Amino acid sequence: MPPLTRRLAAEFVGTFWLVFGGCGAAVLSAAFPNVGIGFLGVALAFGLTVLTMAYAIGHISGCHLNPAVSIGLWAGKRFPARDLVPYIVVQVIGAIVAAGVLLLIASGKPGFDITQSNLAANGYAEHSPGGYSLLSAAVAEVVLTFMFLVIILGATDGRAPKGFAPIAIGLGLTLIHLVGIPVTNLSVNPARSTGPAIFVGGWALAQLWLFWLAPIVGAAIAGVAYSWLSIREEEPVVGEAEPATTAAS
Repeated sequence: MPPLTRRLAAEFVGTFWLVFGGCGAAVLSAAFPNVGIGFLGVALAFGLTVLTMAYAIGHISGCHLNPAVSIGLWAGKRFPARDLVPYIVVQVIGAIVAAGVLLLIASGKPGFDITQSNLAANGYAEHSPGGYSLLSAAVAEVVLTFMFLVIILGATDGRAPKGFAPIAIGLGLTLIHLVGIPVTNLSVNPARSTGPAIFVGGWALAQLWLFWLAPIVGAAIAGVAYSWLSIREEEPVVGEAEPATTAAS
């Protein structure tokens, strides 16, 4: 395994790309109605950021790019507890820097208004793209994060076909965005939610708690569930965390 400093640097770069690429598609490309990017384009953008970074840095840091993924891998005994906090810190920093760079670019257009753009911040109730309630948002974020972690854990299982994990994970993230964007703009990633919220402020910061709590709950449940589901009858239950496994957010 590379030294922790190198793994953290890779996580910073990867999370930056996730937020810049995904939110950038929503803020910059989706602003042109004639382009027709819509929800499908934004969903693909998020999926492609993960797919590309999984191949680029998966062998360095595991390409988590997401505090919920790191926690889910830890709950599934795939990631050591000692590295959780450093990973989460650099993921959040990477997301904030990406949102700041995106704001700098977007504000170069005359008439740009952050209150209208919101930098693709996540929200519920009146700040949900489809006007969905807090309960709907919470259920969606928990369930979609759970399924995303199941995809990650399954695709990176040692018994899975080799070399295809980034494709499965990237397409999985695309799919859950197609479901979740109308509900909350889709988070399933506390770092991705924090970056835009820092600059939008106000309501985005007030609602940020949900986009930390729900993804972490969904990821932790998935980690425990997949750990049980994937045990072979002849294998003992491993109590200690294994080295970080290539995954993505």
